Amino acid sequence: MAAAVDALDAKILRLLLEQPRTSVREYARVLGVARGTVQARLDRLERDGVITAYGPSVSPAALGHPVLAFVHIEVTQGHLDDVGDALAEVPEIIEAFSITGAGDLLTRVVARDNEHLEDVVQRLIQLPGVVRTRTEMALRERVAHRVLPLVEAVGRRAAATAGRDRTATPTERDRTAGARREG
Repeated sequence: MAAAVDALDAKILRLLLEQPRTSVREYARVLGVARGTVQARLDRLERDGVITAYGPSVSPAALGHPVLAFVHIEVTQGHLDDVGDALAEVPEIIEAFSITGAGDLLTRVVARDNEHLEDVVQRLIQLPGVVRTRTEMALRERVAHRVLPLVEAVGRRAAATAGRDRTATPTERDRTAGARREG
């Protein structure tokens, strides 16, 4: 179950995404709340799994791996975990997901060039439990990995819900809260 994120949480997340190297003290100043409040919120967001990591975003292309491909992997029944473990040993695989639809796994693979990509795919094909692969090369990134628009949408919904709760009568607030708990 997703953790409840309110409007202040969303503002903190936005600052964290936009200004990741800023101090908690500065976030508190910008938001007009106590530093302890911001720290407590960050701790809760981490504990609830909303914030999953801190650190730089590193460009594979800047590391000499400008080719990006998505490799679908079909796996022999009962070998999904084994193949998943083996994929973790391939440094060019930067993400892997078990999926529904055509194939069992979807991997995001980077390579130095097309020949290197072919070598990586050939390595994948040889893994025990891999039946076949299908590769799709990315031509151009159209939307970079992002979560800020989602954070903003969640924050707007939380603020709107809080606004409705403030204008409702006590009886209406009780009914709304009860409906949320039941849903």
